[in-house]
Amino acid sequence: MNPIDKIYSNQMGISFFWKKEMYASVPRVQLVFRDIGFLLTLNELKDFSELCRTTQETQCCDDCIDAQHCRSLLLRTPSEKIDLAVNKTELIQIHELINGTIFRIELKNWIKNASLN
Repeated sequence: MNPIDKIYSNQMGISFFWKKEMYASVPRVQLVFRDIGFLLTLNELKDFSELCRTTQETQCCDDCIDAQHCRSLLLRTPSEKIDLAVNKTELIQIHELINGTIFRIELKNWIKNASLN
């Protein structure tokens, strides 16, 4: 038996529920990318998505010669003591991973709630 229930993945990483966490009162999602793992609630995932959006809007690499590969963007995380140095491509992929995870969780919750009505 597999101890995880995969939610979403892309080239950057994967998100999943630990099966023992799925039925907790506030289930948390394991989000793994760049050899880093975060165990986050849905609200923390939404906050992380907003932090990605803010980083994209406020930190630009327009003058950078190698903007796609230079790790000059500082991405805040839901953990106030941890920021990540990422490049523009990584930021886009991390944001897509987070948003895909949020979408799948909310869709699953909507289907579960709709079937109860």
